[in-house]
Amino acid sequence: MTIRSIRFHRLAPAALAGALCAVAFAAAAHGAKVGDIAIGHPFAMPSIPGAPNGAAYLASIENKGAVADRLVRAGTPVAARIEIHTMSVDAQGVMRMREIDGIALAPKAKVQMKPGAGLHLMLIGLKEPLKEDASFPMTLEFERAGKVEVKVIVGQPKPGGAAAEGRMHEGHMH
Repeated sequence: MTIRSIRFHRLAPAALAGALCAVAFAAAAHGAKVGDIAIGHPFAMPSIPGAPNGAAYLASIENKGAVADRLVRAGTPVAARIEIHTMSVDAQGVMRMREIDGIALAPKAKVQMKPGAGLHLMLIGLKEPLKEDASFPMTLEFERAGKVEVKVIVGQPKPGGAAAEGRMHEGHMH
């Protein structure tokens, strides 16, 4: 073996690992952009077979512009409809969930959605269960920026997350 081939054999595994990390990062850091709005990591919780509803989240929605905008509507072929919901816990510890007419995005503002807290997209009338590692398209409509299609990846939250509260949405009836 020459010195050059020895260096290659030592560097090849590191180069391969770096390339695999880059691919994994690109897959995990998916999103979209429409106008001044950047959408980061759309995801959904896996659903229980037979559950009529599910929940989807946008890890971030960022208005990078100088004019306010609003997320006003969403749709997907995997559910009959999508409602924009907010969730809070009242003083007695009871979770209250309600539909809202949109999500305001002030200029230069960023909004985050996560299971068990605040905002989420309620998938009403699932046509089939949402399965781990699957994906589906979802169209988001903003008041000013217009429509954009995103790819939603189905996956469990990290250990210690709000899995129980996320699962609660699956049986949420309307």
